[in-house]
Amino acid sequence: MFQFFESIKIEDQEISLLDFHQKRVNETFANFGKEGSIDLGKIYKSLNHDEDGLFKLRISYDLNKGFRTQLIPYAISEISDFQLVENNSFSYSFKFEDRKEFERMKIKAKADEIIIVKNNHITDTSFSNLLFQKGKEWFTPSTFLLNGVQRQHLLKAKKIKETEITLQNIQDFSHFQIINAMNDFDDMFIYPISRITNLPENGDYLEL
Repeated sequence: MFQFFESIKIEDQEISLLDFHQKRVNETFANFGKEGSIDLGKIYKSLNHDEDGLFKLRISYDLNKGFRTQLIPYAISEISDFQLVENNSFSYSFKFEDRKEFERMKIKAKADEIIIVKNNHITDTSFSNLLFQKGKEWFTPSTFLLNGVQRQHLLKAKKIKETEITLQNIQDFSHFQIINAMNDFDDMFIYPISRITNLPENGDYLEL
């Protein structure tokens, strides 16, 4: 059974953020006491992909270096609304295939997508990191669940800054957007903070 996965952006036959993806896979193997890793670049080349356009390459793998691949066309879609959901015990520091807790939170929510609150701090959505806008600057929560590859890339490039974002100061920000391997910074969907339906002033956030 495959335990982990990577979702990798392939655009016009070029693989995006390969170094960051490979680093995360290597760290996963090392953290669980395994030597070596799988070579993501070599796996992609073996697929002989020759179509332009935007694709998502999903590589599921285990710690015995077994893996499977899925390469599908990808389109970014708009999310109609978001809801804050509290979960103080949740941890997701590796890209585990087991996403049952995410699904449980989403089922209980009354919105398209959730924003997970842990110990009063904003973390991530069910599938992405977050950026929040204040003035002309963009910030990402320091209290992330998973340190995503796009997040690492943008911080390294100094395009965004890290800061503490809580239930008390979230409304100091005017807009937000989601980022992950498939969703770039400053992409087509930037949401007003009011797209979050249960901001503290509008009602209690959802406790699970």
